[in-house]
Amino acid sequence: MNVETAISLGAYFVLMLAIGLYAWKKSTSSVSEFMLGGRQLPPAVAALSAGASDMSGWMLMGLPGAVYLAGLSAAWIAVGLLVGAWANYMLVAPRLRVYTEVADDAITIPDYLEKRFDDKSRRLRVVASLVIVIFFTLYTSAGLVAGGKLFEASFGYDYRFGLILTAGVVLAYTLFGGFLAVSLTDFVQGVIMFAALVLVPVVTIANLGGWSATQAAVTEINPEYLSWFSGVTLLGVISSLAWGLGYFGQPHIIVRFMAVRSVKDIPATRNIGLSWMLVTVVGSVLCGICGLAYVTQAGLTLADPETIFIVLSQTLFNPYVAGFLLAAILAAIMSTISSQLLVSSSSLTEDFYKTFFRRDASQSELVLVGRLATLAVAVVAIGLAMDRSSSILSLVGNAWAGFGAAFGPVILLSLHWRKMTRDGALAGITAGAITVLVWLYAPFTIGGQSPSAVVYEIIPGFVVALIAAIAVSRFGKPTPAQVDAGFDAMLAARQGGKIAARPT
Repeated sequence: MNVETAISLGAYFVLMLAIGLYAWKKSTSSVSEFMLGGRQLPPAVAALSAGASDMSGWMLMGLPGAVYLAGLSAAWIAVGLLVGAWANYMLVAPRLRVYTEVADDAITIPDYLEKRFDDKSRRLRVVASLVIVIFFTLYTSAGLVAGGKLFEASFGYDYRFGLILTAGVVLAYTLFGGFLAVSLTDFVQGVIMFAALVLVPVVTIANLGGWSATQAAVTEINPEYLSWFSGVTLLGVISSLAWGLGYFGQPHIIVRFMAVRSVKDIPATRNIGLSWMLVTVVGSVLCGICGLAYVTQAGLTLADPETIFIVLSQTLFNPYVAGFLLAAILAAIMSTISSQLLVSSSSLTEDFYKTFFRRDASQSELVLVGRLATLAVAVVAIGLAMDRSSSILSLVGNAWAGFGAAFGPVILLSLHWRKMTRDGALAGITAGAITVLVWLYAPFTIGGQSPSAVVYEIIPGFVVALIAAIAVSRFGKPTPAQVDAGFDAMLAARQGGKIAARPT
């Protein structure tokens, strides 16, 4: 690592730790502040925090790598995500912001589901928490893999050293600053990612002689490279678009909706978030396209396509700027890891420790347990990430499908269907998670291929979960009067803009 790049990266690390220290002093006195920032996030912070925690290392490594290899046909994932994010802001954000406060100030997704359905048995909370901890541990490991690959490809460091360094910095500001630190660092990281994904493709295309020259270069390599349908089947396109279904069930994203300052801020949050996402996704796709042209013309050898953004940053820019661009990758990686760690620790603290071991625990004790839970999840994720051969996009895709199928249908129905029941929610979460796992690890094939190679596992998982939730709700016991009253309280608060406690 040259001195200039080291200075840029060092400045970035110091900034992240300084934000963590600021947040620690400002708002970690209670578990609500540590886990949800006191529900006081302004629109810009909430929007960029949701976007940065959503996109992770796959935005600057996974997606450019996929486009580099397959061409524009790999960008269907980006289209599906844009549509899914818009639908999430429209269908989930306003009602979830209101309902979680109406439902006795629920601060985690399992907490919300238990209070939404007045589940005295605690089974719904436990099942939801288990799904969160299992899939988030896998998801967090994907981010750590990206961190290890970054330091290995950029500086020649050992993969494991890069992995542990990435985990160490994220842990430091997450452990001490909690949700506010995560959200504020996400905001800064979102700005860095935005700038990088505008700068790198623009400079690369200019270096190649403009967009026409770039098109000509990639078309010469592969005449079908810029075709949306080259090398893909209808099922392949549907599978890519289906990534958008996952948004409704991602705890680390929808928890930002719960933390927005007011439901009246949701439209502004949506506009900022979607604008940011459109620019960054287009920039990511362009990095893959112009990266292929540049590498071919320069006669470079690219061992790992997921490092194309790193190669462009190091070969086309001043070392100081290159350090900033590499910090953008770290920003993408660390913003997601921190969010996932916090949601996992929230679930372990609120949904296991407080529920089953210490119901009368003090706020300071719960904050301490939350920090210890964050550390525990990180240690397990580090162990899983030690496998250097893991694909970032594959790991993210598996976890994304797990959450989308398990929680997506249940969250949507719980917010929009009065007659959904506790047993229906349990059936939906369980059926969705199991279907995804079976689809991934099934001992059978479809046309000689594994099921997940034919159809993205979120599709069968989402469909099965939706059917299970509706069927069990319709043919099981009806909802209690108190649950119906809670739904009415949410609708009244949503229309009037004022939050009222749920009737008892």
